[in-house]
Amino acid sequence: MSQYEFSVSVQTQYLPEQSDPDARQFAFAYTLTIRNTGQVAAQLISRHWIITDSDDVVQEVKGLGVVGNQPLLPPGEKFEYTSWAVIATPVGTMRGSYFCVAEDGERFEAPIAEFALHMPRTLH
Repeated sequence: MSQYEFSVSVQTQYLPEQSDPDARQFAFAYTLTIRNTGQVAAQLISRHWIITDSDDVVQEVKGLGVVGNQPLLPPGEKFEYTSWAVIATPVGTMRGSYFCVAEDGERFEAPIAEFALHMPRTLH
């Protein structure tokens, strides 16, 4: 086990009430659970997202914290939040990373593996 490590899991959901397929706007919610699987308390400082639709149009999003928070997570603790994204196609992907600082000053990145955004009945 690494001293400095966050693990990230995700669940996604299509948002039909916020989507307008005729206008090429497909909205998706994603709920992320961030768990400190390392051995040192650490704080999530910023995020970096790469959002790609099926036309290979890429949106890059960077910013401080997540949903207005910069959670400090002791080992074994978790933080969960829900946010959303809009893309121009019914299928796309997201991937990214969190920049974190441990309480001893060590800096590290927590990768977020690529996950799919897809409208129901668009993938087989």
